[in-house]
Amino acid sequence: MVLAGGAALGPYVIPHHPLAADFSAVLAPPSRVHPLGTDRLGRDLLSRSVHGGRVSLTVGALSVVVGMCLGVPIGLVSGYLGGWADGLLMRLADAMLILPGLILAATIALFLGPSLANVTLAIGLVRWPVFARLVRGQVLTIKEREYVVAARAIGAPTSRILARHVLPNASTVVTVEATLSAGFAMFTEASLSFLGVGVPPPTPTWGGMLREGYSYLELAPWASLVPGAALFLGIFAFNFLGDGLRDLADPAVRRLHRRAVERRE
Repeated sequence: MVLAGGAALGPYVIPHHPLAADFSAVLAPPSRVHPLGTDRLGRDLLSRSVHGGRVSLTVGALSVVVGMCLGVPIGLVSGYLGGWADGLLMRLADAMLILPGLILAATIALFLGPSLANVTLAIGLVRWPVFARLVRGQVLTIKEREYVVAARAIGAPTSRILARHVLPNASTVVTVEATLSAGFAMFTEASLSFLGVGVPPPTPTWGGMLREGYSYLELAPWASLVPGAALFLGIFAFNFLGDGLRDLADPAVRRLHRRAVERRE
């Protein structure tokens, strides 16, 4: 909530423009004017961190949407149809999962060129096999349940069975994976920007700020600590959210929670 609120209200609450340079306050320590200090060009780190959070959340959300739009339909079709289609699609997913996600995303982003849209697309292309594998595993179980067998027996079309019976029952694990993938997307975007193949300057990003502040780590550690702390808290928040949703979706955890509530009562 804090991250989303900061991203939405950032332009209205930040004390300075994120691109405004003040050469009289280069690498200035935290002060009343610049609560988190300034960078090598005298730009306010608080304002740049808030704006960088908007970029990270945008990339995280859109890349998850791209991964879901590609991976969920592939997982549905692969798990439900089986046969040669399942083998072909899953071997393609396995081939992409073999490669480290960061290296694959950097290769795609380097090929497409540095921009916000290309970074988002690159991360989404890296994550679709995860969604496809996850959904396929759920479909293999769901398609054998009585209500799906009954729907097939009365002649319901495959598209209706997938849309009305299979996908809703697989949506919980997809939601959990989406929150975890958002944290991965934020980390990958920051890594790509740090390596110089992500969102290009002068757009503030946490990875780009880390790269700029790295050279002044001994002279002005706040230039790296501020974006590093923001990145850590953002990824931690999404991972914590994903773990919470996963616990809520687990029937065993729900039973334990219900028993604990009953004992307290």
